[in-house]
Amino acid sequence: MIRFGLFLLALLALPATVQGENNYNVLFIAVDDLRPELGSFGRSPTVSPNLDQLAQHSCVFRQHFVQVPTCGASRFAMLTGRSPKQTKALGNEALYNGKTALSQQQLPAAQSMPELFRRSGYHTTLIGKISHTADGKVYAYNGQGDGRDEVPHAWDELATPYGPWKRGWGIFFAYADGKHREDGQGNSDLMQFTAEEDTDLPDGLMAQTAVEKLKRYQQTGERFFLGLGFFKPHLPFVATKQDWEAVDAMDIEPAPHGTKPETTYWHKSGEFYKYRMDFPKTNPLAEADQIKARKAYLACVRYTDRQIGKVLAALQETGLDQSTIVVVWGDHGWHLGESAIWGKHSSLERALKSPLFIKLPGVTDQGQATNALAETLDIYPTLIDLCQPKFQETTFPLDGISQAAVVRGEKEKVRDTAISYWQGGQVSIRSNDYRLIARKRGGKMENIELYDIHKSPDPTDNLATDKPEVVAKLLEAAQEAN
Repeated sequence: MIRFGLFLLALLALPATVQGENNYNVLFIAVDDLRPELGSFGRSPTVSPNLDQLAQHSCVFRQHFVQVPTCGASRFAMLTGRSPKQTKALGNEALYNGKTALSQQQLPAAQSMPELFRRSGYHTTLIGKISHTADGKVYAYNGQGDGRDEVPHAWDELATPYGPWKRGWGIFFAYADGKHREDGQGNSDLMQFTAEEDTDLPDGLMAQTAVEKLKRYQQTGERFFLGLGFFKPHLPFVATKQDWEAVDAMDIEPAPHGTKPETTYWHKSGEFYKYRMDFPKTNPLAEADQIKARKAYLACVRYTDRQIGKVLAALQETGLDQSTIVVVWGDHGWHLGESAIWGKHSSLERALKSPLFIKLPGVTDQGQATNALAETLDIYPTLIDLCQPKFQETTFPLDGISQAAVVRGEKEKVRDTAISYWQGGQVSIRSNDYRLIARKRGGKMENIELYDIHKSPDPTDNLATDKPEVVAKLLEAAQEAN
């Protein structure tokens, strides 16, 4: 009896990931258009004290890269765990249109990550933008659509608050006082910083709702998967007055390498330039105008960081932080005037690199920053490894690699390259030292460019001709990838 008691005590002392199944709750926070413009990534002065604090208790992947540099396709890859090489999903409509749309009928195995957790007994709640649409319901920007679930069978609850904006895309393209880009009133200002209270804007309402849900989960004691998708810093740049005033007082530099480079993979920043600006729409922007636009982006990051801080504080106050894995993920990077680009939609480093934090209770408490390469595809298998959900059948094999061993500090890395895709046959391969970009046409790789990322994240010096052995090795890696 004594031996059995000692054995039982030893078993209880093992980490939860060894003990059984459904080991942790999951708080999954997605931030739209968030590049690594954070103190934990070297940003100074910092605009992200709450995320910087989270970094001190998380595994921070400093070399994380998305699959596709646009919202919908990047989120499709994250939610399904499937590579664009397999799915050809490269557009914003990937989850609900064409050959890649998810089945509205429940299949024998899970089609998405939240569905897998739901079928394991987790209560799943969606607040904001986790898939492409702003609330998980399929409507076009103008409000037309049937409102079906964008990710079928995934969510027990669609809990996005609308406030005075009344519908999904209204809250996404929101200005203060219930106005939005798609309301037919000609609202198209690049930036607006008039709101006084956080809850005068949608992200503040979503943080408030998330806090309420966490308090409810504390009461029910049920396992949960809470998907919380903040909109800012996505265009238009809208935050509170205090966020603008704080950032405007900072000394912000203009964009490095701010002129158009000699690369095949430049684009005209159409999304950015369609907004109404109070300065000339030149490209590149004048230096003072660059600085103002960069400050506007940072003000939005500051606003969203404060909302994340409220949610993390509630997680701790409820005691749920001890049983909840926290993931913070940017759906892609964003050019802030570097290479004379404002936006994503490129195969260059700045459009593909985004933050990824994974906080694992009892394991990452002291914090760790890793330079291990990671892809967005890796999130799904990593959470399966860490949580051990009861139901683990997926409709298609997952194409990512679990980063659980890196999170636990058992391995320094699990992959040698991170590979991304973009329209027109573009493939972008990242190693520890280089980024190679090419275009596949007729079965051949063309327009090959190679950049030393230690020299610059921007395309300043194409080394493809000088380093043929590196080119060959990275092209081979792309060929062998899933």
